[in-house]
Amino acid sequence: MPDLSQWLAQQTLIQGGLPVLAVALFGALCVGTAKAGLSATATLNVVLMARVFGAKTSVGLVLPLLIAADMMGFWINRHGGSWRRVLPMAPPAMLGVIVGAQLLAVIDNGVARVVIGWIIIGLLAFKLLLDARREALISLTEHRAFTWAMGFTAGTTTMLANAAGPVMAVYLLAQRLPKKEYLGVWSRFFLFINLFKVPFSANLGLISPTSLATNAVLLPGVVAGILLGWWLLTHIPQAAFEWLLFAMTFVAALSLLVG
Repeated sequence: MPDLSQWLAQQTLIQGGLPVLAVALFGALCVGTAKAGLSATATLNVVLMARVFGAKTSVGLVLPLLIAADMMGFWINRHGGSWRRVLPMAPPAMLGVIVGAQLLAVIDNGVARVVIGWIIIGLLAFKLLLDARREALISLTEHRAFTWAMGFTAGTTTMLANAAGPVMAVYLLAQRLPKKEYLGVWSRFFLFINLFKVPFSANLGLISPTSLATNAVLLPGVVAGILLGWWLLTHIPQAAFEWLLFAMTFVAALSLLVG
């Protein structure tokens, strides 16, 4: 009878035994904590999964985990926000997904790894700019072009790297929504756009029976991450936690660039 490492190697994308499984489960944990409200863990998850499974493969692999977390988030936040606030972002985000899918189809795994690394570093730099010039940036958000730019960027980055969180955060910040409304719109947008991405990822061969079996193994990590995220939000100052994750994500993104 094969041991766990052999079974994982035969039935899933988890190659390398229990150490690789541990890192992958930690990545799944980050999916859950991000959906619970600790947004900085989302980018760390992207880098970890790209490192473990390969850049292109990780994009499709993580998608069903994100959808499972989005469904839980939507149920929890169903009384906040509305689909009406998602509509302005939907067309440009869908266009961005289509463009991102075309790019994924023509780049190899090495190029995808570098692209994901630079996307993450760019989003981290964007966070610093937002923190430093928040009011000035918000003043630019009154134009319709801002909605289209943010929507297209969110769609492209989510298709290439499942990393649209910081972009969507800027867009919603500009709406000056109460926390309950913010979380409701956030969960609706990502449930919609991640479901929209499924046929594109499947067409690229990034979702397969083997990747779905891997999702089944990692799904408990997502659920644990959501529960852990709720606990951390009530016990640890979020600012300090997110700066720690910022540093960890930056180092991890650099590791993607150097190979």
